[in-house]
Amino acid sequence: MKNYLKHAGADIPASVVVFLVALPLCLGIALGSGAPLFSGIIAGIVGGIVIGTLSGSQLSVSGPAAGLTVIVASAIIKLQVYEAFLLAVVLAGMIQVVLGFVKAGVVGDYIPNSVIKGMLAAIGLILILKQLPHFVGYDSNYTGDVSFSQGDKENTFSGIFHSLNYITPAAVIIGIISIIILVAWETKFFKSKKVLKLIPGPLVVVLVAVFLSKVLAGSTGMQLEQKHLVSLPVAENASMFLSFFTFPDIAFIKNPDVWITAVTLAIVASLETLLGIEAVDKLDPLKRVTPSNRELKAQGIGNMVSGLIGGLPLTSVVVRSSANVMAGAKTKASSIAHGIMLLVSVLLIPGILNLIPLSALAAILIFTGYKLAKVSIFKEFYIKGWDQFIPFVVTILAILLTDLLVGIVTGIIVGLFFMVRANFKSSVLVVSDANRYLVRLRKDVSFLNKPIIKQKLEEVPANSFIVIDATRADFIDKDIIEEINNFLKHAHLKNIKVEIKKSMSKTMHSLFDEPLKLKIA
Repeated sequence: MKNYLKHAGADIPASVVVFLVALPLCLGIALGSGAPLFSGIIAGIVGGIVIGTLSGSQLSVSGPAAGLTVIVASAIIKLQVYEAFLLAVVLAGMIQVVLGFVKAGVVGDYIPNSVIKGMLAAIGLILILKQLPHFVGYDSNYTGDVSFSQGDKENTFSGIFHSLNYITPAAVIIGIISIIILVAWETKFFKSKKVLKLIPGPLVVVLVAVFLSKVLAGSTGMQLEQKHLVSLPVAENASMFLSFFTFPDIAFIKNPDVWITAVTLAIVASLETLLGIEAVDKLDPLKRVTPSNRELKAQGIGNMVSGLIGGLPLTSVVVRSSANVMAGAKTKASSIAHGIMLLVSVLLIPGILNLIPLSALAAILIFTGYKLAKVSIFKEFYIKGWDQFIPFVVTILAILLTDLLVGIVTGIIVGLFFMVRANFKSSVLVVSDANRYLVRLRKDVSFLNKPIIKQKLEEVPANSFIVIDATRADFIDKDIIEEINNFLKHAHLKNIKVEIKKSMSKTMHSLFDEPLKLKIA
């Protein structure tokens, strides 16, 4: 508790930023999923308060994820009854808890750093590209849509050009002024003022945007339509508010589609969460490491609670988590506070929140995206070499052109290729001096090295002397042994003298059982 109070000056302003980012995303993802709008808010509240409390991550923020939108929309259509879908969400949470206990969280440790950084840069670019239409006042697609192919038959890039035909002047003015405020808030002048440091720039943006929308409507007649504003469900009384909550129906427990949906949600949500916490840990200035198995348990409990009261499935969300880090959060208090703010806002001030222009929120997300995809990050990976730069760029392109999970898998495959390639090159060293040759086997020599071993041995000219040094090899594949044996059987025909240097370790104690037969003990 003392630690949370100590950092309250950083966490509370950051929670405001996350709240402003999360509010339209929760509503937009619910809309895109074909679920009740309030289900997104419920998920955001549970993600902040429940998962925020149980999670071992200090900076991760959980909520409804755009990556699950297609799965959720398909499941709701297939199950037809929303209460059946909620039961699937609860079951998915139970499965995640089990995954946490069997320590499945170790999967996240195998994601290459270049892929994680590529994912963050891709998210940054997606935020910029996807929010540009909202920035100019074209709000046909829901806020939070991150897929390349859009519901209006456009894609990320064509959607931007299409939006230019529907520019709303008031939205553009508000968006530009919002960007100017955010940039100014990052300058040394504003950061040097202690009072201003306590006020988050995005909060100033929202207040100024609401004021500008009223001024522009009154003085110039440039009234923003309701579709250009936040659209939060408004309850006129307590009973109406309670009606927003929906509960799962246990009667659907025998429906196989419910179980299929539950398993699908559990696996995809767990993968997104593990990727999310890996990404956030990379952004954490203090480089704290999130216990992945505890995170799976926390996510599981969060999904159970969300499903029990009518909310969408949850994951650790990179966009909100990134905004949290960029806003200067220090502890999990920021995530918990943003959940409380969501709850209080829908209870007490939904009408006021519905005055916020979407173009102002788009400006906040665009600025967050810029921080994630700075040119300096691309330069950093270019300097590291092609084996780091290419997986980094491929991950970005794959995510931009498909979706998060497909992009990550593509990046991992490319990363594995470079890893295997590097190991392939370093496992076999061949040097020569006149008619003397050295073939040194190092580390793990797999069947992938068979072509180069075969080629180099066959290139040794007649009347030569060759040393095959296996003293530095930890493992030699049987295919390699067979290839060397084949060479030994006909080397004498070319008058090639061969010397084998053997390891004295237990695993490689004897490379020969008898002359000309290479064998692993």
